[in-house]
Amino acid sequence: MDAQPASAALTCFLVEDNAVIRENLVATLEEMVDLRVLGHAVDENGALNWLSQDHPGCDLLIIDIFLAQGTGLNVLRAASERLPGARRVVLSNYATPDMRQRCFALGADKVFDKSAELEDLLAYCGDLVDAAHRDAGDAATRSARS
Repeated sequence: MDAQPASAALTCFLVEDNAVIRENLVATLEEMVDLRVLGHAVDENGALNWLSQDHPGCDLLIIDIFLAQGTGLNVLRAASERLPGARRVVLSNYATPDMRQRCFALGADKVFDKSAELEDLLAYCGDLVDAAHRDAGDAATRSARS
């Protein structure tokens, strides 16, 4: 899998235990969106360990709810506390109305169903990239005027 250049508009950390889904998602995101995946965790402990380190450049976390060990809900709660500036997205096969409410209460910005809303996830990531490009353009314009 080819990684995007370090200058990608958006950076992401992925919490997903299914290797096939994870690899396909990383490849799709990096090909379709100006995004670079910083890394991944397959379980709650791995994700919490990553979150305990300093990651000021992480723009987006994509979190599955049901993991091989632990739960993405605990990861979501920790991410809300440790990376408050990052967008937090839940991507799950269990995106029921009750689970969506629970995720939003724990700090999720968006919740997508893996089986039906991958296009919506890509569109959301694309919107975040567009906003990042606009912000970078605005900053360059302000800098040029100074």
